[in-house]
Amino acid sequence: MTHAFGTQPVPRHTPLSAEEKVRGVANFSPLVAQKLLGSGRFRVSADTPEMVELFQAVARRVGEMLQRPVVSYANGRYIVITFGQEGASLSPAEEPAPYGSDRQASSIHL
Repeated sequence: MTHAFGTQPVPRHTPLSAEEKVRGVANFSPLVAQKLLGSGRFRVSADTPEMVELFQAVARRVGEMLQRPVVSYANGRYIVITFGQEGASLSPAEEPAPYGSDRQASSIHL
């Protein structure tokens, strides 16, 4: 494949296999749990729907591990995982934005 002078080739994304997804959730969950307990939030690049789904699964697993509500916010570039408020409903500004949305929760600064 040839490219015009001065342009970069577009990287190709190979989808994760089912086994890789399971391993990813299992391996990232303790790391994210540790980070949440230490600083209250975890942020990672998640620029594809597949990576958002992976880290949403991690957030669910971490919530189960810590037996606390855990929420995730994605904006198409990053996903932030943080503790949710127990028993409190989210205001419209705090509700997670749909994938690809530029809307961010007012309390989360990306």
